[in-house]
Amino acid sequence: MTLDRVKRGQFFKIASIMDDLTRTQAIRFGLTEGALLSCEEVVPAGPIVVRRNSQLLALGRGLAGQILVEPAKVNVRC
Repeated sequence: MTLDRVKRGQFFKIASIMDDLTRTQAIRFGLTEGALLSCEEVVPAGPIVVRRNSQLLALGRGLAGQILVEPAKVNVRC
């Protein structure tokens, strides 16, 4: 599934980033393949707010739709 489909409160891991341009944008946010995150908020018709460690990031739907994620196996605070 892609990052734009996650639900609030869900923990997930970045499985793959689809292309080099998207990868470059994600790296600027500190997001890489294998990173563990949680979804803090899904703003209707707006960004997806995710947490990595103590950092909150608001990702636009276009970028989020290019990042493949998988549910995290453990529910630990990221």
